[in-house]
Amino acid sequence: MMLNRRTLLAALGASPLIPAARTAWAATPRDVVVMALQMDDIVSLDPQESFEFSGEEVLANVYDRLILPNLKDPTDIKGDLAESWSTSEDGLTTTFKLAQGRKFASGNPVTAEDAAFTLQRAVILNKSPAFIVNQFGFTKENAAERIRATDERTLVLTLAEKGSPSFLLYCLSALVGSVVDKKTVMAKAVGDDLGNAWLKSGNSAGSGPFQLRQWRASESMTLEPNPAHPSPPKLRRLLVQHRPDVSAQLLGLQRGDIDIARTLAPDQLAALSEDAAYTLLTAPKSYVNFLALNQNHPILSKPQVRQAFKWAIDYEGIAASITPKAYEPHQAFLPRGFPGALTDLPFRKDIAKAKALLAEAGLPNGFEITLDHYTVPPFADVAQAIQANLAEAGIKVTLIAGEQRQVITKTRARQHQVAMGLWGSDYMDPNSNSETFNVNVDNTEAQKNRTLAWRSNWKDDEFTARSAEALKEPDAARRVALYERLQRDHQERSPFVFIGQKVEVAAMKKNTTGLELALLGDRTSYAKVSKA
Repeated sequence: MMLNRRTLLAALGASPLIPAARTAWAATPRDVVVMALQMDDIVSLDPQESFEFSGEEVLANVYDRLILPNLKDPTDIKGDLAESWSTSEDGLTTTFKLAQGRKFASGNPVTAEDAAFTLQRAVILNKSPAFIVNQFGFTKENAAERIRATDERTLVLTLAEKGSPSFLLYCLSALVGSVVDKKTVMAKAVGDDLGNAWLKSGNSAGSGPFQLRQWRASESMTLEPNPAHPSPPKLRRLLVQHRPDVSAQLLGLQRGDIDIARTLAPDQLAALSEDAAYTLLTAPKSYVNFLALNQNHPILSKPQVRQAFKWAIDYEGIAASITPKAYEPHQAFLPRGFPGALTDLPFRKDIAKAKALLAEAGLPNGFEITLDHYTVPPFADVAQAIQANLAEAGIKVTLIAGEQRQVITKTRARQHQVAMGLWGSDYMDPNSNSETFNVNVDNTEAQKNRTLAWRSNWKDDEFTARSAEALKEPDAARRVALYERLQRDHQERSPFVFIGQKVEVAAMKKNTTGLELALLGDRTSYAKVSKA
């Protein structure tokens, strides 16, 4: 939903009493930046629950974490709230020493007790991203004992079994490790929800550069500087608007009522690149676009059918005509930029081969299926192209369009037949994607680690074991080789059809600077955004 002029003026703090004829589409105030972003995917703004792209990006600017890896050199891990850390000789205990002087937006000091509460909270709430923390052996029953603050600045974690110290650090750098203000959150708790309802609905309790002031689902989000931050932003306000219509985004940028457009179409970006009034910021993204074929469907569970999908799609044509400069063809579960990622493209559109595979599966006349997809660009157009491709092979597809959060909720409930999804890595390690696309140890509703494999009812014990083997391999070169082989076999046998990897381009007015895009979605930074 696009904000009308009156709503926009009120949100910016400008007076709505000035005659509209003289002020229509006036430039935004110098100390306010308006950014257009597709954000209808948000289900929750609780950092221990949020698992959607736009929500994670915004929350990354509201909360701090214990540590953060250098995205240009993942082996270089630096402290955020932690100034130092060490691991015991047996590899079971990691101790963090928190930096002094850091404060939450409330003014409360950031302590080890807040960090312990945060990780315990992730385990106890057991929301979608909890598996990132739970995999180290933490449970509701042992969290208080194994995640504890021994003094105001010391946090001690005791793992269930020895593992790679760097892997633990990578996982703690995920958004689920965002440290929350225990006093503030618990003051808003209802029953035993640990403040989840309060944070989920658009409140914040972080120590990051911004604090969340208001959220209207599928409409807007207002951020203001955290005055307690060591380097507070220069802006008075950052307003994020949901503008799914790319034409409305471009018009807003040209008329001056928005300063940054994040999801323009390729032809619009090409035109702006020739205009000196705008700057284009480009960065690769770890987001992979894919189809998930639910294996509880008797036809989709046939191996030949899974392969027929992969040979029916015109990957190059989609990239060239629908997503040029926005998505590059990519056909493996590890995104480019990660150790071990495959970049070759083994699949291409081959309708004859797809038909032969269907005939081999006993389906010479094809079959009918539904495909859930996001309504926002470019997903609707990509879905239509895939529908046409599959029709050539004899697969009749009925498209079901929905807001991003609707499609996400449906796939999390395993109610889809085929669904188009977008997955972004949670931390800078191959296991982030390997686990979700391969591991399913229990395909029942009792499963806690509800990976994408689980969501599509795909349980293959070999792939689960091989993913675990690669995770625990201490030799870096051998680990890369394990992931490479795993991806090759995954391409041949899994129910996931990888289509492309995102390339993000942000269009900004020339006087707006400081936006930092990142390979990981939860590392995009607004902290230095300002206007001349």
